[in-house]
Amino acid sequence: MFGLGMPELLVVLVIVLIVFGAGKLPKIGEGLGKGISNFRKSIKEDPEKGDNPAGEEEKKNTT
Repeated sequence: MFGLGMPELLVVLVIVLIVFGAGKLPKIGEGLGKGISNFRKSIKEDPEKGDNPAGEEEKKNTT
């Protein structure tokens, strides 16, 4: 994974702790998890169902 070993990951974790603080890390993790979940959900959605406004826009432009 990008050539990162355990020492490099620990350095990154320490830097994140310094920048954001220990109190905000759970909120950041939760937001990141929700973002990834929504991204995966949007990729799996069927554009033919009309749930995607961009898909509807494409249909309008072709007619």
